[in-house]
Amino acid sequence: MKSSNIILAIIAAVGAFALGVVTQVINPAEKVNALWLVIAAACFFIISYRLYGTFICAKVLSLNNRIVTPSKRLTDGRDYHPTHKWVLFGHHFAAIAGAGPLIGPVLAAQFGYLPGFLWILIGASIGGAVHDTVILAASVRRNGRSLAQIAKDEVGPVAGVTAAIAILFIIIVALGGLGLAVVNALSHSAWGTFTIGATIPIALFMGLYLYKIRPGKVTEVTVIGVILLIAAVFFGGFIPGSALEPYFNLDKNLLVLLMAIYGFVASVLPVWMLLCPRDYLSTYMKIGTVLILAVGVISLAPDLQMPAVTKFVHGGGPIIPGALFPFMFITIACGAISGFHSLVSSGTTPKMIESESEIKVIGFGAMLTEGFVAVIAVIAASILLPGDYFAINTKLPFDKLAEMGFPVSRIAELSQAVGTDVAGRPGGAVSLAVGMASIFSSLPGMKGLMPYWYNFALMFEALFILTTVDTGTRVARFILQELGSYAYKPLGKTDWMPGTIFTSFLVVGAWGFLIYSGSISTIWPMFGVANQLLAAIAFCVGTTIIIKMNKLKYAWVTFIPMLFMFVTTLTASYQLFYMFMGKAATARIPADAFTFRLDATLVAIMATLAVIALVDSIYKWYGYLAGKREIITSEIVEWATELEVH
Repeated sequence: MKSSNIILAIIAAVGAFALGVVTQVINPAEKVNALWLVIAAACFFIISYRLYGTFICAKVLSLNNRIVTPSKRLTDGRDYHPTHKWVLFGHHFAAIAGAGPLIGPVLAAQFGYLPGFLWILIGASIGGAVHDTVILAASVRRNGRSLAQIAKDEVGPVAGVTAAIAILFIIIVALGGLGLAVVNALSHSAWGTFTIGATIPIALFMGLYLYKIRPGKVTEVTVIGVILLIAAVFFGGFIPGSALEPYFNLDKNLLVLLMAIYGFVASVLPVWMLLCPRDYLSTYMKIGTVLILAVGVISLAPDLQMPAVTKFVHGGGPIIPGALFPFMFITIACGAISGFHSLVSSGTTPKMIESESEIKVIGFGAMLTEGFVAVIAVIAASILLPGDYFAINTKLPFDKLAEMGFPVSRIAELSQAVGTDVAGRPGGAVSLAVGMASIFSSLPGMKGLMPYWYNFALMFEALFILTTVDTGTRVARFILQELGSYAYKPLGKTDWMPGTIFTSFLVVGAWGFLIYSGSISTIWPMFGVANQLLAAIAFCVGTTIIIKMNKLKYAWVTFIPMLFMFVTTLTASYQLFYMFMGKAATARIPADAFTFRLDATLVAIMATLAVIALVDSIYKWYGYLAGKREIITSEIVEWATELEVH
């Protein structure tokens, strides 16, 4: 037996034992230690990457390094730009790993730690990673085209237009949901706002340094970027109480405006100037932070305070409306399966990838890395006492929480430790930051630094979100330009600046309005439905592509996750629609009634468009399999010479 197989067998055995402890099959009477979640997740993802990831890339997709990628064939220095593998991994991971793998698992802890943990492991491995890799490979072989364009070319015009409209709705709702989390986290937080603001000029400097001043010096720019980022966190501590505080102690409305301006500028500038260096910087800070958290969990080995399963699995929870099925599966989207990833995998990333062999590490690997981040978020939320967790994530009175069986214990102590009142700050971001700060400050020599760790954690979360905002706005702009080209041809040219400015303005205006008018209890479930419906549409497209590759025997890799996502999200859509309409009927303020009706309308439109795409796809599949429809593919393959390969 090969040594690699022996190592995999050992990893599998350790992972199986750890999973037995986490599920309380082993030692059911004892509290579960967070260490076992880290071990189980690491083992599960390593095996998934080594075995299933290799199977998908080699057998299903038949990736080949001799095929020239669009970044080399269509280089323009703006959107198509060959990018170093690890820099691109950083950009891709930063773009897909928004607030979802952090906020979703924290909010879903309402159901207990176990349901979310298991969904992350299974969903990320056989759903999310497959979803990202298949769409990335499909786009790379089609000149980096968007998911909507691929749907049009491969499935047909009905699916293409339907998918484009659905994607546009979905991405705007998604950016609204993600943006709201960062606005709530930074509202009246001068320290956090200063630190996040400082990352923008730092990223611009890194872009100029890497591509103009010292081209290709990745290590140098990484060291400089990390030093500047740490300095931003440190000096941010001097802002509260200083003469500069009024300039950074901002309310929600001003933060929404500033975020919209940032999203607009980031979507217009060349990718190398702001998008790539900022994402690269934030990615490795994120991965480093998660690894430090994992080390903290391993060294401290804290017990989970949240029960494996709570009474809210049947509904009636104060954070997420509805029962575990279907709402947990739409609450934890990023970190398990996320349709938003298909926009990145068919947006910026395929235009920058240097060779097909990099698709596995960037597509499959980045998704599993995000899954690990989600597991750390589950731990950070679950080490808090349940009463304190609910006190932070709801605005319910403490006596009401005690009546529900979750007495508040240490909320005053936690507030004093981090230097701000953390009670009644729903959205997941603050409770995650408190949990992370608790782990960091428990490390040797860190006890007195909890306020720094708390604000560092807020910055950590906000960076995740803003990197998705800039990429998501750019992707939405691509889609809007594609749709607009049907009415006015020049609008479809991504290098036509008036069209770029006009479409970017429309996109940021739409998601900015949703942040301005919404709350976490309305936007996050709607974001979850939108996100997972998009994943179902992407799986539809992926299944079509696999069938057209004459690999019907492998179509199950996308077809089975597609069925699950459609059943889950259409059920959630049905429940959310009537929930929003019910709230609209009882709303006392006309503006609130309008917002709820708008939310219900958006959910209904997205679900309808997804069903149309599914029906059209099934009709086309029948034609291909019955031999009644000719198989025509839009795949573009240009083979490199031996000299070019080497």
